[in-house]
Amino acid sequence: MGLILFVLFSVLEIVLAVKGRGKEKEKKVWLKNRLFVRLAEIAVVLIALLLPFGQKWRLVPLLGFLALLALIALLKWLGGRKKEGTVKKTGTAVFNCVFSILFIGLLLVPAFVFTGYKGLPVSGEHPVAEVSAILIDSSRTDSFEQDGSFREVPVHFYYPADAAEGESFPLVVFSHGAFGYYQSNTSTYMELVSRGYVVAALDHPHHAFFTEDTAGKTVLVDTGFFRTAMAANGDPNDNAEANLKVFREWMDLRTADMNFAVDTLEAAGASGSLDSAWYLPANDAETILNVLKMTDFTKIGLMGHSMGGATAVQLGRERSDISAVIDLDGTMLGEYTGVENGKLTIREEAYPLPVLEFNNWETYNDRKEYLAQGGRYPNDEVIRGAAEGYAVTIRDTKHMDFTDLPLLSPFLGKMLGSGERGCEETMTIVNTLVPEFFDHTLKGTGAFSVQDIY
Repeated sequence: MGLILFVLFSVLEIVLAVKGRGKEKEKKVWLKNRLFVRLAEIAVVLIALLLPFGQKWRLVPLLGFLALLALIALLKWLGGRKKEGTVKKTGTAVFNCVFSILFIGLLLVPAFVFTGYKGLPVSGEHPVAEVSAILIDSSRTDSFEQDGSFREVPVHFYYPADAAEGESFPLVVFSHGAFGYYQSNTSTYMELVSRGYVVAALDHPHHAFFTEDTAGKTVLVDTGFFRTAMAANGDPNDNAEANLKVFREWMDLRTADMNFAVDTLEAAGASGSLDSAWYLPANDAETILNVLKMTDFTKIGLMGHSMGGATAVQLGRERSDISAVIDLDGTMLGEYTGVENGKLTIREEAYPLPVLEFNNWETYNDRKEYLAQGGRYPNDEVIRGAAEGYAVTIRDTKHMDFTDLPLLSPFLGKMLGSGERGCEETMTIVNTLVPEFFDHTLKGTGAFSVQDIY
């Protein structure tokens, strides 16, 4: 849609400039033509807004800009009618053409970058509702802030909107990847909720691409963290001591966030009240208490993408109230325990929980070569020694294909890592296996099995 509109508007602007070139062209005629073009452009946008595609908000700024240009053109045309014989200079016509095309292109950037993605179909019967809060951890200061403020952890609940009185559902807590955000796997949350789960998706401020704090301020990803995370792609044994230090810093922060969130949710669920740790931007105390009331805290699963998957795996080792863990394409950084002879050592203790790991095709092939050369990878050790360990690889995928990003924006997906396989197909596989795994491990409904490669 964005490309079609850009080409159409560019043609209109060029036609206007061509018709206005030459000093013989009267200014009042050019002004009339410009007004006609503006009205035609507005009509095209209005027609586009009536078409059945999503993300229509992307065209609102463009519509406003064109309406402003039309008003200016109308006023100038009304004024120009009094100036018979005035000519329109070619340079001015060309400048107006170039400026309009560039600005229209800028306003159409969202239409180029984002699709009309509305989510994937769900298989369950429960309708999905959402509510959010921010949890304030008064036991920790935020090391990224300079004012000594406490660490804040936004939590976003997805839950069955039709829960009956006394009905309860297992809890799945989600952690996003580096530079991710809580909505990164919304289609997976929707599928889980539709099948009878409560999902709590966390934001990790300064690790998230953006989030919001209790003051209403937008908190962007920390530039230092961004640079360090980008530089960490490669063999972790290169400069192993420094890498281990960084990995521990990341895991300490994220596991503390997730620990605090789970503890706070459990405490509120047990007491039936919200203490001072809860900040509710929309005053949704009653709704959140109802969500906690329908949550079965004896059945908790952890899940995350990338660094969030590593967070979930590590916390699964540390807590006795977790029943199962899913790692969506994340290196299990918490399994690195030290450095010996210049190489990272890996935890030897068997993993105590059922765990399901997803791998992208690129990493899977790189890992085979690495293992063939005598290397050791923590994920393999965890899966091999887990109470129940399952590893799934999806062909022709890259890292971001295990999130909804390539569905929302193929452009950003390709830029950050999306393979040749359609992301919708990949996420359909993910959204089939994730609830089946949790049905087996949290609800105890039947056996679970997977293929090694899909």
